[in-house]
Amino acid sequence: MTAQSKFWLDRPTLVTGATGLVGSWLVRRLVAAGADVVCLVRDWVPQSELVRSKHLEKVKVVRGDVCDQALLERTLGEYEIQTVIHLAAQTIVTIANRNPVSTFEANIAGTWALLEACRRSPKVGQIVLASSDKAYGDHDKLPYTEETPLVGRHPYDVSKSCADLIAQAYATTYGSPVAITRCGNFYGGGDLNWNRIVPGTIRSILRGQRPIIRSDGTFIRDYFYVEDGAIAYMLLAEKLAADPGLKGRAFNFSNEIQLTVRQLVDRILSVMGSSLVPEVLNEASHEILHQYLSAAAARRDLGWTPQFTLEEGLGRAIAWYRDFFQAAGEKA
Repeated sequence: MTAQSKFWLDRPTLVTGATGLVGSWLVRRLVAAGADVVCLVRDWVPQSELVRSKHLEKVKVVRGDVCDQALLERTLGEYEIQTVIHLAAQTIVTIANRNPVSTFEANIAGTWALLEACRRSPKVGQIVLASSDKAYGDHDKLPYTEETPLVGRHPYDVSKSCADLIAQAYATTYGSPVAITRCGNFYGGGDLNWNRIVPGTIRSILRGQRPIIRSDGTFIRDYFYVEDGAIAYMLLAEKLAADPGLKGRAFNFSNEIQLTVRQLVDRILSVMGSSLVPEVLNEASHEILHQYLSAAAARRDLGWTPQFTLEEGLGRAIAWYRDFFQAAGEKA
């Protein structure tokens, strides 16, 4: 038995946002490691990878909202939760721009409700909180390190800056055993938000339609494969259990590759053998132009390295979407 499986075996573990992109793959890995998983689920999404893979049938499910502190306290207490991985959030930038209040409620109020519930639950020994590279806001100095100030300016970015700072406040003031992840743009099978560039592009190509680029295609982003994210969250929880000195620390996780949106779309077209030409709308607003992360601290202090190259991640994602649309009765 590996050290990792020993750590997770029978460990009562709460995952919020379990039916989301990262949550679905994380729960799959936790179940495989033998963890006693409890999932907080707000909306029923039958197309979620967690449901489609039948892994939801292998875990305990609590129905409710992450802003419901009383529900969280009940869950943590009754299931004697030891490790919490907090992913629940409104994650779409365009939705945040249109509906900032719902984003602030989920991402900020949901964070303090969870951390306060954990503070009142003595069995909780580790909390891994998902922040984002967007928490940094816009900076000229690249790559972003963990020392880069958190200065989000637009609704989604601000919500992640606030959640990140709240987590640091709980660690500093109350000694809460929380560590923070800051990852780039997640992609991978199971992402059903079609206005995101990877799933939207793959769906268009599978349907023989020109992929849509909402921006002018020059925005530079850090793209991070979802299974690498799941591995990183689990690793950070294990390291936090072994080293209390990690309380309050944040870690960037990244393949450290800079790609424009257009370059990413062109790679997907190439991998899928398509000659379609993207349609560039140039309509995006309130988005950061250039971001990429340094993962030097995670490599140095956690012994972390990504397990998947961009090509491997895209290949796995494309295969997932082919299966998804074939199962839905569409030709791929």
